[in-house]
Amino acid sequence: MSEWKAKRFWKGASVEALDQGFTVTLDGRPVRTPLKTLIAMPSRALADGVAAEWDAQPEVIDPMSMPLTRAVNATLDKVVPQRADVAANLAEYGGTDLLCYRATDPETLIARQAAAWDPMLDWAATALGAPLKVTQGIMHVPQPTASIVALRTRVDAMTAWQLTALSEFVTLSGSLILALAAMEGRDPDDLWPLSRIDEDWQAEQWGEDEEEAARIAVKRGAFAQAGRFLELLSAD
Repeated sequence: MSEWKAKRFWKGASVEALDQGFTVTLDGRPVRTPLKTLIAMPSRALADGVAAEWDAQPEVIDPMSMPLTRAVNATLDKVVPQRADVAANLAEYGGTDLLCYRATDPETLIARQAAAWDPMLDWAATALGAPLKVTQGIMHVPQPTASIVALRTRVDAMTAWQLTALSEFVTLSGSLILALAAMEGRDPDDLWPLSRIDEDWQAEQWGEDEEEAARIAVKRGAFAQAGRFLELLSAD
């Protein structure tokens, strides 16, 4: 997008309070999203983080160095206008959660998956009221209706801002349960390896591909950034 390629035109970024939250201004002019929506954030800490990203920009704006700004833009331009659809799409992951589909062999991998994933499913059953069935292989296993309803209800209760973080956690990990654990305060650095059990085991057997490792590093960074976005969003 051309607006992301503009040269820096401001001297400093500041945070200002609004009736609906906090905004960032560049030399007194409020920042807007790519769709020209006024940026208004519910948390001063998040606004401070966005302002710091703008202040850190070199002569040419680099959007990839502004993950908080991009998350805010996504919330206002994409999630807010279609919040119900976003929530429904994310809740659907509960019916095909990564943690429920286990290897058929070897025993080493089966045991590793069980050690990593069974505690998370136990947590989902007790804390979320959503016990899920486990199967071996990739054939779909229907989940209890009550569990699907419980997961959907929890997702539906989230704000558009929270859904932005949840979307990153879900799509990067492939697991609604891991994503909800992150939303409940679990450390993303601890949860990310749980989503990589199969891939890490394969790398141990056949060696690690450098290009694939680089791609995964980017995804892991995005997972961590979603955690930072959520932390700042929840801060006083």
